Amino acid sequence: MSSFIANTKDMQFVLHEVLKISEAGVPGYEEMDRDFTEAVLDAAGKVSSEVLAPLNEVGDKEGCVLENGVVRTPKGFDAAFAAMKEGGWTALDCDPEYGGQGMPYLLNCAVGEMFVSANMAFNMYQGLTHGAYSAIHAHGTDEQKATYLPKMVTCDWTGTMNLTEPHCGTDLGMMRTKADPQDDGSYLITGTKIFISAGDHDLSENVIHLVLAKAPGGGEGTKGISLFIVPKFLVNADGSLGERNSLSVGKLEEKMGIHGNATCVMNYDGAKGWLLGDLHKGMRAMFTMMNEARLGVGLQGYAVAEAAYQEAVAYAKDRTQGRAVTGAAAPEKAADPIIVHPDVRRMLMDQKSFVEGARAFTFWGAHLIDRSHKADDAEAEGLISLMTPVIKGFLTDKGFETAVSAQQVFGGHGYTEDWPMSQHVRDARIAMIYEGANGIQALDLVGRKLAQDGGKHVMAFFEMVKAECKSHDGDERMKPFTDALKAASKQLQAAGMFFMQNGMKNPNAALSGSYDFMHLMGHVCLGLMWTRMAKAAFTALDNGASDKAFYEGKIATGRYYMARQLPACAMHLARIETGADPVMALADDQF
Repeated sequence: MSSFIANTKDMQFVLHEVLKISEAGVPGYEEMDRDFTEAVLDAAGKVSSEVLAPLNEVGDKEGCVLENGVVRTPKGFDAAFAAMKEGGWTALDCDPEYGGQGMPYLLNCAVGEMFVSANMAFNMYQGLTHGAYSAIHAHGTDEQKATYLPKMVTCDWTGTMNLTEPHCGTDLGMMRTKADPQDDGSYLITGTKIFISAGDHDLSENVIHLVLAKAPGGGEGTKGISLFIVPKFLVNADGSLGERNSLSVGKLEEKMGIHGNATCVMNYDGAKGWLLGDLHKGMRAMFTMMNEARLGVGLQGYAVAEAAYQEAVAYAKDRTQGRAVTGAAAPEKAADPIIVHPDVRRMLMDQKSFVEGARAFTFWGAHLIDRSHKADDAEAEGLISLMTPVIKGFLTDKGFETAVSAQQVFGGHGYTEDWPMSQHVRDARIAMIYEGANGIQALDLVGRKLAQDGGKHVMAFFEMVKAECKSHDGDERMKPFTDALKAASKQLQAAGMFFMQNGMKNPNAALSGSYDFMHLMGHVCLGLMWTRMAKAAFTALDNGASDKAFYEGKIATGRYYMARQLPACAMHLARIETGADPVMALADDQF
Protein backbone atom coordinates (compact mmCIF):
# COMPACT_ATOMS: atom_id res chain seq x y z
CA MET A 1 0.00 0.00 0.00
CA SER A 2 1.41 3.38 -1.02
CA SER A 3 2.19 5.91 1.72
CA PHE A 4 2.57 8.86 -0.64
CA ILE A 5 2.52 12.36 0.86
CA ALA A 6 2.61 15.31 -1.53
CA ASN A 7 5.72 17.47 -1.20
CA THR A 8 3.83 20.75 -1.19
CA LYS A 9 6.61 22.54 0.71
CA ASP A 10 9.04 22.05 -2.14
CA MET A 11 6.39 23.05 -4.67
CA GLN A 12 5.78 26.29 -2.79
CA PHE A 13 9.52 26.93 -2.73
CA VAL A 14 9.77 26.56 -6.51
CA LEU A 15 6.64 28.62 -7.21
CA HIS A 16 7.36 31.54 -4.89
CA GLU A 17 11.09 31.65 -4.20
CA VAL A 18 12.52 30.42 -7.49
CA LEU A 19 9.95 31.37 -10.13
CA LYS A 20 8.50 34.19 -7.97
CA ILE A 21 5.21 33.84 -9.77
CA SER A 22 3.43 36.70 -8.00
CA GLU A 23 6.01 39.08 -9.50
CA ALA A 24 6.29 37.41 -12.92
CA GLY A 25 3.95 39.76 -14.77
CA VAL A 26 1.94 36.95 -16.35
CA PRO A 27 -1.81 37.62 -16.48
CA GLY A 28 -3.50 35.52 -13.79
CA TYR A 29 -0.34 35.06 -11.74
CA GLU A 30 -1.04 38.12 -9.60
CA GLU A 31 -3.69 36.07 -7.81
CA MET A 32 -1.27 33.23 -7.11
CA ASP A 33 0.00 34.39 -3.72
CA ARG A 34 1.40 31.96 -1.16
CA ASP A 35 -1.82 31.59 0.78
CA PHE A 36 -3.85 30.82 -2.31
CA THR A 37 -1.45 28.26 -3.80
CA GLU A 38 -0.95 26.68 -0.38
CA ALA A 39 -4.70 26.16 -0.03
CA VAL A 40 -4.99 24.62 -3.50
CA LEU A 41 -1.92 22.40 -3.15
CA ASP A 42 -2.83 21.23 0.34
CA ALA A 43 -6.33 20.29 -0.82
CA ALA A 44 -4.94 18.45 -3.85
CA GLY A 45 -2.38 16.71 -1.64
CA LYS A 46 -5.15 15.46 0.61
CA VAL A 47 -7.04 14.04 -2.39
CA SER A 48 -3.81 12.42 -3.59
CA SER A 49 -2.95 10.67 -0.34
CA GLU A 50 -6.48 9.83 0.85
CA VAL A 51 -8.40 9.10 -2.38
CA LEU A 52 -5.97 8.23 -5.18
CA ALA A 53 -2.97 6.56 -3.52
CA PRO A 54 -5.03 3.80 -1.83
CA LEU A 55 -6.32 2.79 -5.28
CA ASN A 56 -2.88 2.60 -6.92
CA GLU A 57 -2.22 -1.00 -5.88
CA VAL A 58 -5.88 -1.90 -6.55
CA GLY A 59 -5.57 -0.68 -10.11
CA ASP A 60 -2.30 -2.54 -10.60
CA LYS A 61 -3.62 -5.83 -9.24
CA GLU A 62 -7.12 -5.77 -10.80
CA GLY A 63 -6.50 -3.96 -14.06
CA CYS A 64 -9.30 -3.25 -16.52
CA VAL A 65 -11.68 -5.82 -18.00
CA LEU A 66 -13.50 -5.85 -21.36
CA GLU A 67 -17.03 -7.20 -20.85
CA ASN A 68 -19.61 -7.30 -23.66
CA GLY A 69 -17.90 -4.49 -25.49
CA VAL A 70 -17.56 -2.23 -22.44
CA VAL A 71 -14.40 -1.65 -20.41
CA ARG A 72 -14.77 -1.93 -16.63
CA THR A 73 -12.23 -0.05 -14.51
CA PRO A 74 -10.87 -1.35 -11.19
CA LYS A 75 -12.92 -1.26 -8.01
CA GLY A 76 -13.11 2.20 -6.48
CA PHE A 77 -12.09 4.11 -9.60
CA ASP A 78 -15.64 5.30 -10.31
CA ALA A 79 -16.10 6.80 -6.83
CA ALA A 80 -12.66 8.43 -6.99
CA PHE A 81 -13.42 9.88 -10.42
CA ALA A 82 -16.68 11.28 -9.09
CA ALA A 83 -14.76 12.88 -6.22
CA MET A 84 -12.29 14.45 -8.66
CA LYS A 85 -15.14 15.91 -10.69
CA GLU A 86 -17.00 17.16 -7.64
CA GLY A 87 -13.88 18.85 -6.33
CA GLY A 88 -13.43 20.73 -9.60
CA TRP A 89 -9.98 19.26 -10.17
CA THR A 90 -10.71 18.42 -13.81
CA ALA A 91 -11.52 22.07 -14.59
CA LEU A 92 -8.65 23.82 -12.84
CA ASP A 93 -7.03 25.69 -15.75
CA CYS A 94 -9.85 25.39 -18.28
CA ASP A 95 -11.61 28.33 -19.90
CA PRO A 96 -14.33 29.84 -17.64
CA GLU A 97 -16.49 30.32 -20.75
CA TYR A 98 -16.96 26.54 -20.76
CA GLY A 99 -17.15 26.00 -17.01
CA GLY A 100 -13.46 26.03 -16.16
CA GLN A 101 -11.78 27.85 -13.29
CA GLY A 102 -9.31 29.75 -15.46
CA MET A 103 -6.25 29.16 -13.28
CA PRO A 104 -2.73 29.09 -14.75
CA TYR A 105 -1.45 25.96 -16.47
CA LEU A 106 1.46 26.02 -14.01
CA LEU A 107 -0.86 25.43 -11.06
CA ASN A 108 -2.56 22.62 -12.97
CA CYS A 109 0.86 21.00 -13.48
CA ALA A 110 1.68 21.22 -9.78
CA VAL A 111 -1.62 19.57 -8.89
CA GLY A 112 -1.14 17.03 -11.67
CA GLU A 113 2.25 16.01 -10.29
CA MET A 114 0.63 14.97 -7.02
CA PHE A 115 -2.12 13.04 -8.78
CA VAL A 116 0.42 11.18 -10.94
CA SER A 117 2.62 10.33 -7.96
CA ALA A 118 -0.41 8.95 -6.14
CA ASN A 119 -1.92 7.02 -9.05
CA MET A 120 -0.51 7.50 -12.54
CA ALA A 121 -2.92 5.13 -14.30
CA PHE A 122 -5.98 6.79 -12.79
CA ASN A 123 -4.83 10.32 -13.58
CA MET A 124 -4.49 9.46 -17.27
CA TYR A 125 -8.27 9.43 -17.73
CA GLN A 126 -8.56 13.11 -16.94
CA GLY A 127 -5.11 13.98 -18.28
CA LEU A 128 -5.95 12.78 -21.79
CA THR A 129 -9.29 14.57 -21.60
CA HIS A 130 -7.45 17.80 -20.87
CA GLY A 131 -5.32 17.32 -23.98
CA ALA A 132 -8.37 16.67 -26.16
CA TYR A 133 -10.09 19.69 -24.60
CA SER A 134 -7.07 21.85 -25.51
CA ALA A 135 -7.10 20.69 -29.14
CA ILE A 136 -10.82 21.41 -29.54
CA HIS A 137 -10.46 24.72 -27.72
CA ALA A 138 -7.64 25.79 -30.05
CA HIS A 139 -8.97 24.48 -33.36
CA GLY A 140 -12.70 23.81 -33.03
CA THR A 141 -15.57 25.84 -34.42
CA ASP A 142 -17.78 27.76 -32.02
CA GLU A 143 -20.39 25.06 -32.42
CA GLN A 144 -17.90 22.28 -31.65
CA LYS A 145 -16.64 24.10 -28.59
CA ALA A 146 -20.16 24.67 -27.30
CA THR A 147 -21.07 21.04 -27.93
CA TYR A 148 -18.09 19.28 -26.39
CA LEU A 149 -16.09 21.51 -24.07
CA PRO A 150 -18.50 22.05 -21.16
CA LYS A 151 -18.89 18.28 -20.72
CA MET A 152 -15.15 17.66 -21.16
CA VAL A 153 -14.24 20.34 -18.64
CA THR A 154 -16.27 18.46 -16.01
CA CYS A 155 -15.13 15.07 -17.36
CA ASP A 156 -18.74 13.99 -17.74
CA TRP A 157 -17.33 13.22 -21.18
CA THR A 158 -13.69 12.18 -21.46
CA GLY A 159 -11.30 12.40 -24.39
CA THR A 160 -8.60 10.44 -26.21
CA MET A 161 -6.05 10.87 -28.96
CA ASN A 162 -5.88 8.26 -31.74
CA LEU A 163 -2.65 8.24 -33.77
CA THR A 164 -0.96 4.85 -33.82
CA GLU A 165 -1.99 2.00 -36.13
CA PRO A 166 -0.80 -1.64 -36.14
CA HIS A 167 1.73 -0.99 -38.94
CA CYS A 168 2.43 2.67 -38.25
CA GLY A 169 3.68 4.42 -35.13
CA THR A 170 5.95 7.44 -35.54
CA ASP A 171 5.75 7.38 -39.34
CA LEU A 172 2.19 8.68 -39.57
CA GLY A 173 2.48 9.15 -43.31
CA MET A 174 1.86 5.40 -43.60
CA MET A 175 -1.56 5.79 -41.99
CA ARG A 176 -4.42 3.76 -43.52
CA THR A 177 -7.43 5.04 -41.57
CA LYS A 178 -9.77 6.70 -44.05
CA ALA A 179 -12.29 9.52 -43.78
CA ASP A 180 -15.03 9.56 -46.40
CA PRO A 181 -16.90 12.89 -46.74
CA GLN A 182 -20.69 12.87 -46.49
CA ASP A 183 -23.31 15.25 -47.86
CA ASP A 184 -24.16 16.56 -44.37
CA GLY A 185 -20.57 17.74 -43.75
CA SER A 186 -19.61 14.76 -41.60
CA TYR A 187 -17.13 12.01 -42.48
CA LEU A 188 -17.26 8.25 -42.08
CA ILE A 189 -14.11 7.05 -40.33
CA THR A 190 -12.84 3.54 -41.06
CA GLY A 191 -9.69 1.97 -39.68
CA THR A 192 -7.97 0.51 -36.63
CA LYS A 193 -6.00 2.41 -34.00
CA ILE A 194 -3.89 0.75 -31.29
CA PHE A 195 -2.42 1.72 -27.91
CA ILE A 196 -5.30 4.14 -27.23
CA SER A 197 -5.03 5.10 -23.56
CA ALA A 198 -8.43 5.48 -21.85
CA GLY A 199 -10.01 4.37 -25.16
CA ASP A 200 -13.08 3.10 -23.34
CA HIS A 201 -14.18 2.85 -19.72
CA ASP A 202 -17.11 3.19 -17.35
CA LEU A 203 -16.10 6.48 -15.73
CA SER A 204 -17.89 8.88 -18.09
CA GLU A 205 -21.09 9.09 -20.10
CA ASN A 206 -19.29 9.56 -23.41
CA VAL A 207 -15.78 9.30 -24.85
CA ILE A 208 -14.75 11.91 -27.40
CA HIS A 209 -12.08 10.43 -29.66
CA LEU A 210 -9.78 12.68 -31.68
CA VAL A 211 -8.79 10.53 -34.63
CA LEU A 212 -6.19 11.14 -37.32
CA ALA A 213 -7.32 9.90 -40.74
CA LYS A 214 -6.79 10.53 -44.43
CA ALA A 215 -9.51 12.29 -46.40
CA PRO A 216 -9.57 12.33 -50.19
CA GLY A 217 -7.37 14.85 -51.99
CA GLY A 218 -4.71 15.19 -49.34
CA GLY A 219 -1.90 13.43 -51.14
CA GLU A 220 0.72 11.18 -49.65
CA GLY A 221 2.52 11.47 -46.34
CA THR A 222 1.57 13.49 -43.30
CA LYS A 223 0.36 16.43 -45.42
CA GLY A 224 -2.75 14.45 -46.28
CA ILE A 225 -3.78 13.79 -42.68
CA SER A 226 -6.80 15.42 -41.06
CA LEU A 227 -8.09 15.33 -37.48
CA PHE A 228 -11.65 14.32 -36.62
CA ILE A 229 -13.91 14.42 -33.58
CA VAL A 230 -15.47 10.95 -33.30
CA PRO A 231 -17.71 10.52 -30.23
CA LYS A 232 -18.56 7.12 -28.75
CA PHE A 233 -22.19 8.26 -28.60
CA LEU A 234 -23.48 10.74 -31.13
CA VAL A 235 -24.64 14.04 -29.68
CA ASN A 236 -28.13 15.36 -30.46
CA ALA A 237 -28.85 18.97 -31.34
CA ASP A 238 -30.01 19.65 -27.76
CA GLY A 239 -26.76 18.25 -26.31
CA SER A 240 -28.26 14.96 -25.17
CA LEU A 241 -26.69 11.65 -26.13
CA GLY A 242 -28.00 9.81 -29.16
CA GLU A 243 -27.20 6.45 -30.69
CA ARG A 244 -23.97 4.53 -30.31
CA ASN A 245 -21.43 5.38 -33.01
CA SER A 246 -19.94 2.66 -35.25
CA LEU A 247 -16.81 2.12 -33.19
CA SER A 248 -15.78 -0.59 -30.78
CA VAL A 249 -12.97 -1.88 -28.59
CA GLY A 250 -11.22 -4.77 -30.32
CA LYS A 251 -9.27 -5.76 -27.22
CA LEU A 252 -7.43 -4.46 -24.18
CA GLU A 253 -3.65 -4.54 -24.34
CA GLU A 254 -1.87 -6.70 -21.74
CA LYS A 255 0.79 -4.32 -20.47
CA MET A 256 3.85 -4.19 -18.26
CA GLY A 257 2.39 -1.41 -16.13
CA ILE A 258 -0.34 1.26 -15.76
CA HIS A 259 -2.79 -1.63 -15.44
CA GLY A 260 -5.49 0.66 -14.07
CA ASN A 261 -5.71 2.53 -17.36
CA ALA A 262 -7.52 0.94 -20.30
CA THR A 263 -5.17 0.75 -23.28
CA CYS A 264 -7.43 -0.20 -26.19
CA VAL A 265 -7.43 -1.36 -29.76
CA MET A 266 -10.11 0.85 -31.33
CA ASN A 267 -11.99 -0.25 -34.44
CA TYR A 268 -13.78 2.40 -36.49
CA ASP A 269 -16.29 0.86 -38.88
CA GLY A 270 -17.71 3.82 -40.74
CA ALA A 271 -18.01 5.82 -37.53
CA LYS A 272 -19.41 9.31 -37.94
CA GLY A 273 -16.87 12.06 -37.31
CA TRP A 274 -16.46 15.80 -37.82
CA LEU A 275 -13.41 17.63 -39.06
CA LEU A 276 -11.44 19.46 -36.35
CA GLY A 277 -9.44 22.34 -37.76
CA ASP A 278 -8.53 22.62 -41.42
CA LEU A 279 -8.77 19.79 -43.92
CA HIS A 280 -5.42 18.05 -44.48
CA LYS A 281 -3.91 20.07 -41.60
CA GLY A 282 -4.53 17.48 -38.89
CA MET A 283 -0.95 17.31 -37.68
CA ARG A 284 -1.00 20.98 -36.72
CA ALA A 285 -4.15 20.45 -34.68
CA MET A 286 -2.87 17.22 -33.13
CA PHE A 287 0.39 18.84 -32.08
CA THR A 288 -1.57 21.23 -29.88
CA MET A 289 -2.47 18.10 -27.94
CA MET A 290 0.88 16.36 -28.37
CA ASN A 291 3.01 19.22 -27.04
CA GLU A 292 0.90 19.46 -23.90
CA ALA A 293 0.96 15.69 -23.59
CA ARG A 294 4.76 15.59 -23.89
CA LEU A 295 5.25 17.99 -21.01
CA GLY A 296 2.71 15.93 -19.06
CA VAL A 297 4.63 12.75 -19.77
CA GLY A 298 7.88 14.37 -18.65
CA LEU A 299 6.02 15.23 -15.46
CA GLN A 300 4.98 11.59 -15.14
CA GLY A 301 8.64 10.60 -15.31
CA TYR A 302 9.68 12.50 -12.21
CA ALA A 303 6.32 12.23 -10.40
CA VAL A 304 6.50 8.44 -10.26
CA ALA A 305 10.15 8.80 -9.24
CA GLU A 306 9.01 11.06 -6.36
CA ALA A 307 6.67 8.35 -5.07
CA ALA A 308 9.40 5.71 -5.40
CA TYR A 309 11.90 7.97 -3.63
CA GLN A 310 9.56 8.50 -0.69
CA GLU A 311 9.20 4.75 -0.27
CA ALA A 312 12.98 4.28 -0.49
CA VAL A 313 13.71 6.92 2.16
CA ALA A 314 11.17 5.43 4.57
CA TYR A 315 12.58 1.93 4.04
CA ALA A 316 16.19 3.07 4.42
CA LYS A 317 15.40 4.71 7.76
CA ASP A 318 13.56 1.63 9.04
CA ARG A 319 15.49 -1.36 7.64
CA THR A 320 18.45 -2.41 9.80
CA GLN A 321 21.46 -4.20 8.32
CA GLY A 322 25.12 -4.01 9.30
CA ARG A 323 26.91 -1.22 11.10
CA ALA A 324 28.14 2.19 9.97
CA VAL A 325 31.83 1.88 9.10
CA THR A 326 32.60 4.77 11.44
CA GLY A 327 30.95 3.06 14.43
CA ALA A 328 27.49 2.00 15.51
CA ALA A 329 24.89 4.68 14.79
CA ALA A 330 22.21 2.84 16.77
CA PRO A 331 24.07 0.82 19.43
CA GLU A 332 20.84 -0.05 21.18
CA LYS A 333 19.79 -2.06 18.11
CA ALA A 334 21.22 -5.24 16.65
CA ALA A 335 22.15 -3.31 13.49
CA ASP A 336 22.02 0.21 12.08
CA PRO A 337 19.39 1.53 9.65
CA ILE A 338 20.74 1.12 6.13
CA ILE A 339 20.58 4.87 5.55
CA VAL A 340 23.94 5.09 7.36
CA HIS A 341 25.72 3.29 4.52
CA PRO A 342 27.38 5.55 1.91
CA ASP A 343 26.13 3.57 -1.08
CA VAL A 344 22.53 3.78 0.12
CA ARG A 345 23.07 7.50 0.66
CA ARG A 346 24.41 7.74 -2.90
CA MET A 347 21.25 6.19 -4.30
CA LEU A 348 18.99 8.40 -2.23
CA MET A 349 20.93 11.53 -3.15
CA ASP A 350 20.74 10.60 -6.84
CA GLN A 351 16.98 10.28 -6.45
CA LYS A 352 16.41 13.42 -4.40
CA SER A 353 18.63 15.65 -6.55
CA PHE A 354 16.95 14.46 -9.74
CA VAL A 355 13.35 14.74 -8.51
CA GLU A 356 13.75 18.23 -7.08
CA GLY A 357 15.67 19.47 -10.12
CA ALA A 358 13.10 17.93 -12.46
CA ARG A 359 10.24 19.57 -10.57
CA ALA A 360 11.81 22.99 -10.97
CA PHE A 361 12.53 22.33 -14.66
CA THR A 362 8.97 21.21 -15.40
CA PHE A 363 7.39 24.07 -13.44
CA TRP A 364 9.60 26.49 -15.37
CA GLY A 365 8.41 24.85 -18.61
CA ALA A 366 4.77 25.23 -17.54
CA HIS A 367 5.51 28.87 -16.66
CA LEU A 368 6.86 29.39 -20.21
CA ILE A 369 3.62 27.94 -21.60
CA ASP A 370 1.59 30.36 -19.48
CA ARG A 371 3.82 33.25 -20.55
CA SER A 372 3.48 32.35 -24.22
CA HIS A 373 -0.31 31.91 -24.06
CA LYS A 374 -1.39 34.50 -21.52
CA ALA A 375 1.20 37.21 -22.27
CA ASP A 376 1.58 36.43 -26.00
CA ASP A 377 5.35 36.07 -25.47
CA ALA A 378 6.98 34.75 -28.66
CA GLU A 379 10.34 34.21 -26.93
CA ALA A 380 8.71 32.02 -24.29
CA GLU A 381 6.92 30.11 -27.05
CA GLY A 382 10.21 29.45 -28.83
CA LEU A 383 11.98 28.43 -25.64
CA ILE A 384 9.33 25.92 -24.54
CA SER A 385 9.27 24.49 -28.06
CA LEU A 386 13.02 23.87 -27.69
CA MET A 387 12.63 22.45 -24.18
CA THR A 388 9.65 20.13 -24.81
CA PRO A 389 11.67 17.16 -26.17
CA VAL A 390 14.18 17.58 -23.33
CA ILE A 391 11.46 17.64 -20.69
CA LYS A 392 9.80 14.58 -22.19
CA GLY A 393 12.89 12.56 -23.10
CA PHE A 394 15.41 13.36 -20.37
CA LEU A 395 12.97 13.41 -17.45
CA THR A 396 11.35 10.10 -18.37
CA ASP A 397 14.71 8.37 -18.94
CA LYS A 398 16.03 9.62 -15.61
CA GLY A 399 12.66 9.10 -13.92
CA PHE A 400 12.72 5.40 -14.78
CA GLU A 401 16.35 5.19 -13.70
CA THR A 402 15.39 6.85 -10.42
CA ALA A 403 12.53 4.42 -9.82
CA VAL A 404 14.94 1.51 -10.41
CA SER A 405 17.41 3.10 -7.98
CA ALA A 406 14.66 3.41 -5.36
CA GLN A 407 13.76 -0.24 -5.93
CA GLN A 408 17.43 -1.14 -5.40
CA VAL A 409 17.35 0.36 -1.91
CA PHE A 410 14.91 -2.40 -0.96
CA GLY A 411 17.22 -5.18 -2.11
CA GLY A 412 15.34 -8.43 -2.69
CA HIS A 413 12.17 -7.01 -1.13
CA GLY A 414 12.00 -4.47 -3.95
CA TYR A 415 11.69 -7.30 -6.47
CA THR A 416 8.64 -8.80 -4.78
CA GLU A 417 5.03 -7.69 -5.10
CA ASP A 418 4.81 -7.29 -1.31
CA TRP A 419 6.13 -3.75 -1.73
CA PRO A 420 5.08 -1.04 -4.23
CA MET A 421 8.50 -0.73 -5.88
CA SER A 422 7.85 -3.14 -8.73
CA GLN A 423 4.75 -1.18 -9.71
CA HIS A 424 6.62 2.13 -9.67
CA VAL A 425 9.27 0.70 -12.00
CA ARG A 426 6.71 -0.87 -14.32
CA ASP A 427 4.54 2.25 -14.43
CA ALA A 428 7.49 4.56 -15.05
CA ARG A 429 8.70 2.51 -18.02
CA ILE A 430 5.90 3.51 -20.40
CA ALA A 431 6.73 7.22 -20.10
CA MET A 432 9.92 6.62 -22.09
CA ILE A 433 7.86 5.15 -24.94
CA TYR A 434 4.52 6.84 -25.48
CA GLU A 435 3.85 10.32 -26.87
CA GLY A 436 6.89 9.83 -29.09
CA ALA A 437 9.58 7.39 -27.96
CA ASN A 438 12.60 9.11 -26.47
CA GLY A 439 14.79 8.42 -29.48
CA ILE A 440 12.26 10.42 -31.50
CA GLN A 441 12.44 13.23 -28.95
CA ALA A 442 16.21 13.35 -29.42
CA LEU A 443 15.85 13.44 -33.21
CA ASP A 444 13.26 16.21 -32.90
CA LEU A 445 15.61 18.21 -30.67
CA VAL A 446 18.68 17.90 -32.88
CA GLY A 447 17.02 17.62 -36.27
CA ARG A 448 14.40 20.37 -35.88
CA LYS A 449 14.48 22.37 -32.68
CA LEU A 450 18.13 23.46 -32.64
CA ALA A 451 17.82 25.08 -36.07
CA GLN A 452 14.31 26.47 -35.47
CA ASP A 453 14.10 30.18 -36.36
CA GLY A 454 17.75 30.16 -37.36
CA GLY A 455 18.95 28.78 -34.02
CA LYS A 456 17.53 31.80 -32.21
CA HIS A 457 16.07 29.87 -29.28
CA VAL A 458 19.06 27.69 -28.42
CA MET A 459 21.28 30.77 -28.58
CA ALA A 460 18.87 32.54 -26.23
CA PHE A 461 19.17 29.60 -23.85
CA PHE A 462 22.98 29.80 -23.91
CA GLU A 463 22.74 33.52 -23.13
CA MET A 464 20.31 32.77 -20.29
CA VAL A 465 22.79 30.35 -18.72
CA LYS A 466 25.64 32.82 -19.19
CA ALA A 467 23.63 35.62 -17.58
CA GLU A 468 22.66 33.39 -14.66
CA CYS A 469 26.29 32.58 -13.93
CA LYS A 470 27.39 36.21 -14.33
CA SER A 471 24.70 37.40 -11.91
CA HIS A 472 26.46 35.52 -9.10
CA ASP A 473 29.95 36.92 -9.71
CA GLY A 474 31.64 37.67 -6.41
CA ASP A 475 29.43 35.32 -4.38
CA GLU A 476 31.83 32.59 -3.23
CA ARG A 477 28.97 30.47 -1.95
CA MET A 478 27.66 30.13 -5.49
CA LYS A 479 30.97 29.10 -7.12
CA PRO A 480 30.32 25.31 -6.86
CA PHE A 481 27.16 25.97 -8.87
CA THR A 482 28.31 28.54 -11.39
CA ASP A 483 31.66 26.88 -12.13
CA ALA A 484 30.00 23.53 -12.81
CA LEU A 485 27.21 25.15 -14.87
CA LYS A 486 29.69 27.14 -16.98
CA ALA A 487 31.68 24.01 -17.78
CA ALA A 488 28.57 22.02 -18.67
CA SER A 489 27.21 24.84 -20.85
CA LYS A 490 30.49 25.03 -22.78
CA GLN A 491 30.27 21.27 -23.37
CA LEU A 492 26.72 21.66 -24.66
CA GLN A 493 27.84 24.44 -27.01
CA ALA A 494 30.76 22.31 -28.20
CA ALA A 495 28.32 19.52 -29.03
CA GLY A 496 26.16 21.94 -30.99
CA MET A 497 29.22 23.17 -32.86
CA PHE A 498 30.14 19.58 -33.75
CA PHE A 499 26.71 19.11 -35.29
CA MET A 500 27.04 22.34 -37.28
CA GLN A 501 30.46 21.38 -38.64
CA ASN A 502 29.64 17.75 -39.43
CA GLY A 503 25.88 17.35 -39.69
CA MET A 504 25.36 18.78 -43.17
CA LYS A 505 27.99 16.63 -44.90
CA ASN A 506 27.11 13.55 -42.83
CA PRO A 507 23.66 13.70 -41.19
CA ASN A 508 24.35 10.41 -39.38
CA ALA A 509 27.10 12.19 -37.46
CA ALA A 510 24.48 14.43 -35.85
CA LEU A 511 21.79 11.83 -35.43
CA SER A 512 24.18 9.29 -33.89
CA GLY A 513 24.81 11.83 -31.14
CA SER A 514 21.27 13.10 -30.75
CA TYR A 515 20.39 10.96 -27.73
CA ASP A 516 23.54 12.04 -25.91
CA PHE A 517 22.80 15.65 -26.80
CA MET A 518 19.32 15.38 -25.29
CA HIS A 519 20.81 14.09 -22.04
CA LEU A 520 23.61 16.65 -22.09
CA MET A 521 21.07 19.43 -22.48
CA GLY A 522 18.87 17.89 -19.79
CA HIS A 523 21.74 17.97 -17.32
CA VAL A 524 22.51 21.60 -18.19
CA CYS A 525 18.85 22.49 -17.66
CA LEU A 526 18.79 20.82 -14.25
CA GLY A 527 22.11 22.50 -13.45
CA LEU A 528 20.49 25.84 -14.26
CA MET A 529 17.54 24.99 -12.02
CA TRP A 530 19.81 23.96 -9.16
CA THR A 531 21.79 27.18 -9.49
CA ARG A 532 18.58 29.18 -9.20
CA MET A 533 17.33 27.08 -6.30
CA ALA A 534 20.63 27.44 -4.44
CA LYS A 535 20.49 31.22 -4.76
CA ALA A 536 16.91 31.24 -3.49
CA ALA A 537 17.92 29.07 -0.54
CA PHE A 538 20.89 31.27 0.35
CA THR A 539 18.62 34.32 0.17
CA ALA A 540 16.11 32.70 2.51
CA LEU A 541 18.86 31.87 5.03
CA ASP A 542 20.26 35.40 4.78
CA ASN A 543 16.77 36.71 5.57
CA GLY A 544 16.54 34.60 8.72
CA ALA A 545 14.30 31.79 7.48
CA SER A 546 12.90 29.76 10.36
CA ASP A 547 13.22 26.42 8.56
CA LYS A 548 17.00 26.37 8.24
CA ALA A 549 17.12 22.61 7.77
CA PHE A 550 15.03 22.80 4.60
CA TYR A 551 17.18 25.46 2.95
CA GLU A 552 20.48 23.96 4.06
CA GLY A 553 19.30 20.60 2.75
CA LYS A 554 18.35 22.25 -0.55
CA ILE A 555 21.84 23.71 -0.94
CA ALA A 556 23.55 20.42 -0.06
CA THR A 557 21.37 18.52 -2.51
CA GLY A 558 22.17 21.04 -5.24
CA ARG A 559 25.90 20.73 -4.56
CA TYR A 560 25.53 16.98 -4.91
CA TYR A 561 23.91 17.32 -8.32
CA MET A 562 26.55 19.72 -9.57
CA ALA A 563 29.42 17.56 -8.27
CA ARG A 564 28.10 14.08 -9.00
CA GLN A 565 25.65 14.37 -11.90
CA LEU A 566 26.73 17.30 -14.05
CA PRO A 567 30.10 15.67 -14.92
CA ALA A 568 28.08 13.29 -17.12
CA CYS A 569 28.06 16.15 -19.64
CA ALA A 570 31.72 15.46 -20.46
CA MET A 571 30.90 11.83 -21.20
CA HIS A 572 28.01 12.77 -23.48
CA LEU A 573 30.19 15.26 -25.37
CA ALA A 574 32.92 12.64 -25.82
CA ARG A 575 30.38 10.23 -27.30
CA ILE A 576 28.95 12.88 -29.62
CA GLU A 577 32.40 13.77 -30.94
CA THR A 578 33.08 10.19 -32.04
CA GLY A 579 30.60 10.89 -34.84
CA ALA A 580 28.73 8.25 -36.80
CA ASP A 581 31.48 5.69 -37.46
CA PRO A 582 31.22 3.63 -34.22
CA VAL A 583 27.42 3.58 -34.48
CA MET A 584 27.14 2.74 -38.18
CA ALA A 585 30.15 0.39 -38.46
CA LEU A 586 28.32 -2.94 -38.78
CA ALA A 587 26.52 -4.22 -41.84
CA ASP A 588 22.94 -5.35 -41.21
CA ASP A 589 23.89 -9.02 -41.31
CA GLN A 590 26.58 -8.52 -38.67
CA PHE A 591 24.08 -7.87 -35.90
